Amino acid sequence: MLANWLPDVLQGLISRTTGPLKFRFVLQPAMAIILAVRSGLKDSREGKPPFFWEFCEDPTMRRQLVADCWKSVGKIFILAFVLDCVYQFIELRWIHVVDALIVAFVLAIIPYVIVRGPVNRLATGRSTSGPAPVKRSEPPSPVKKAS
Repeated sequence: MLANWLPDVLQGLISRTTGPLKFRFVLQPAMAIILAVRSGLKDSREGKPPFFWEFCEDPTMRRQLVADCWKSVGKIFILAFVLDCVYQFIELRWIHVVDALIVAFVLAIIPYVIVRGPVNRLATGRSTSGPAPVKRSEPPSPVKKAS
C-alpha cells in the first residue's frame, strides 16, 4: 500500500485538473506569483539577496524567511487547502488531508518561491545597470586664509 502512495498521489493531482473547481489551478498560482513579485520588488528595494538563495545559504535566516513567506502567501495556501478538501468531498466523498496539503503546497508555495528570487534579481539588476546618477556640483567651500 505504501509503495503505491506516490503514483496514486500523482494520478490524483493530474485528475484534479478537470472537473469541479479546476479554475483554482490558474487562480491560486497567479495570486502566489503576484505576491511573489511584490515581495521580490520589496527585497530589491531593501537590498536583500534573492529569497531561495538566502534560504539555502544562511541557516540563521531560515526561520525569518519562512515567517516572511508564510506572511505573504499563507492565506493562499490555506485557501488552496480548503478548496482541495471541497473538491475531494465533491468528487470522492472523502477527504485525504495529505493530498490536500500537497496540492496546496504545489499551487501556492512553489510558484511563490520560484518567482520571488528572480524578480529580486531582475529588479536589482535593472536598478544597477541603468544610467549612472548625475553628480551635482557643489559650490566651493570657503577657504580661510591663515593670518
